[in-house]
Amino acid sequence: MSGSSKTGLFFGSFNPIHNGHLMIAGYIVEYTDIDHVWFVVSPQNPLKDKASLLADHHRLAMVNMAIEDDTRFRSSNIEFKMPKPSYTIDTLTWLGEKFPTREFVLIAGTDILPTFHKWKNWEELLRQYRFYLYPRSGSEPHLPGNHPAFTFIDAPFVSVSSSLIRKGIGEGKDMRYFLPDRVWKYVKEMHFYEK
Repeated sequence: MSGSSKTGLFFGSFNPIHNGHLMIAGYIVEYTDIDHVWFVVSPQNPLKDKASLLADHHRLAMVNMAIEDDTRFRSSNIEFKMPKPSYTIDTLTWLGEKFPTREFVLIAGTDILPTFHKWKNWEELLRQYRFYLYPRSGSEPHLPGNHPAFTFIDAPFVSVSSSLIRKGIGEGKDMRYFLPDRVWKYVKEMHFYEK
């Protein structure tokens, strides 16, 4: 779908990035009006525990390994340079100033909906931006989901999660098929998530 100026922003800890993330991003660029997805690696989600988080540069490196063969995707470490914890509204303001010709759309799972009202300046986010939401478990799309800022994407349901992968590796399981090959090799070489 050429000619689109929309860029999807896929925020996440990517701890680690896995095949589910890539499937969602692939679906977005093939089935919506977005033709580029930027993976914005978050240093710390204010609503998540930081204890199990790998160092920023390792998570960014894994994202780059996962997407290096696809020109539709790029990584962003913008939030590494911003005050911690990082807030979506601040990142979007900065990106809008740096890339004024791009229209940014947020890509997120429906599991953001129950806690969306806790986001910094969430009402402003709804006024200024569009959200493309893909199905995730543990969410009820009807909560604030009828807002016109939300577009529900009929992407396949992907139940793979980074926490499942971390837990599996910690238990000595072979999780190679959940991760891009280069990422799996890096995780094994670095002994990430092992007990």
